[in-house]
Amino acid sequence: MGENGGAAKNQVFDLSIDVHPQGGSKCFDDDGRLKRTGTVWTASAHIITAVIGSGVLSLAWATAQLGWIAGPTVMFLFSFVTYYTSTLLAACYRSGDPVNGKRNYTYMDAVRSNLGGFKVKICGWVQYLNLFGVAIGYTIASAISMMAIKRSNCFHASGGKDPCHMNSNPYMIAFGVAEIIFSQIPDFDQLWWLSIVAAVMSFTYSTIGLGLGIAKVAETGKFRGSLTGISVGTVTQTQKIWRSFQALGDIAFAYSYSLILIEIQDTLKAPPSESKTMKNATLISVGVTTLFYMLCGCMGYAAFGDMSPGNLLTGFGFYNPFWLLDIANAAIVIHLVGAYQVYCQPLFAFIEKKAAEKFPDSEFITKDIKIPILGFGSFKLNLFRLVWRTAFVISTTLISMLLPFFNDIVGLLGALGFWPLTVYFPVEMYISQKKIPKWSTRWLCLQILSVACLIITIAAAAGSIAGVVLDLKSYKPFSAGY
Repeated sequence: MGENGGAAKNQVFDLSIDVHPQGGSKCFDDDGRLKRTGTVWTASAHIITAVIGSGVLSLAWATAQLGWIAGPTVMFLFSFVTYYTSTLLAACYRSGDPVNGKRNYTYMDAVRSNLGGFKVKICGWVQYLNLFGVAIGYTIASAISMMAIKRSNCFHASGGKDPCHMNSNPYMIAFGVAEIIFSQIPDFDQLWWLSIVAAVMSFTYSTIGLGLGIAKVAETGKFRGSLTGISVGTVTQTQKIWRSFQALGDIAFAYSYSLILIEIQDTLKAPPSESKTMKNATLISVGVTTLFYMLCGCMGYAAFGDMSPGNLLTGFGFYNPFWLLDIANAAIVIHLVGAYQVYCQPLFAFIEKKAAEKFPDSEFITKDIKIPILGFGSFKLNLFRLVWRTAFVISTTLISMLLPFFNDIVGLLGALGFWPLTVYFPVEMYISQKKIPKWSTRWLCLQILSVACLIITIAAAAGSIAGVVLDLKSYKPFSAGY
């Protein structure tokens, strides 16, 4: 992206739109935009859709690497850090006054208002690369779940005699086609219904996974696993270290949603203040997800011990009842269709805003074509949106077909996004906004938190990269058979 003079240098990732206020209007907010209608419940639905994603399915494996002591402890610590830093980030939605201050419409607007300079560019690259990566991770996860449905039926029909090998590529393409259609939903405000459906689906498959884990423990009559996790002997000392690091990344990914928090907050109506509503939504969402994560991770580990699969519902720890597994995996696919859209909306909006700024006279970019839909009014089709979003989905699908390693990709994404977006920028912005004195007790505590999370991120990234390198040694592109 080109830079035009000094003024443009800090505007590379600008997504804000200056609108003249229309004070006093019942139809418009204080910034001149149409009245926002979001509530604590719609925000919670968006967060749960984003958070209780495919990451929950790898938590039994992650717990198996860390053991009964470190596994639940790490999950609790990640939930606490995520909640705390999310409240710091929510306080940065408005600059200055928390009720009437200038709104920051996106994560990067908040970074620009509070930190400015080169940090805005860094934030932009990290955020959008992470969103792109999440789209790839979700494409891989959905294909694995679709194949799991076919495999469970195949196992059932053959009585377990047929290994039921199949190629993941057709399933990734099918998911891509669905995302091309749903990606034409213009923005976050019109996604609320998809988020609610996706949130319901996430509870469905998480509950089934939990129920099957409890049933397995009841069947065997014992809790498996150990205090320190998978034992050296089952794996080498080096593998134990790398896997433990990767488990940290998997857990970090399972809690990752800060990169879209401000965008979700921008859908909320006021009063009460957006930050207050968002803090309540965050408390509800993180509390619910932590309960589910603890139950799913721990019951999965109790059921399978050191043999816990990388994906609880598709790793074939469970074979029966096959129809219940089919329901769970169908719920995963439906959830991921919605989660993909929730995560990609900020990236879609950014590219479309930049294109409209650069070519304001281009009808291809700015003109909406009204298409009447019987019984639903009309749909506004934008040709640039159609072409760009379709190209984006195709690119994520192709990369997914090249690198279909669920656990390693999940761990790597969690590691790369956790520290900068969940911890570093919220902490730095909060310090700047609240003018916390350097070297004060509060400043030191916040910096210690940030450094500790950086160390965890580096360890998790190293473990996940080691896993990807190991996978690539025995992998042929575009021939992903399972």
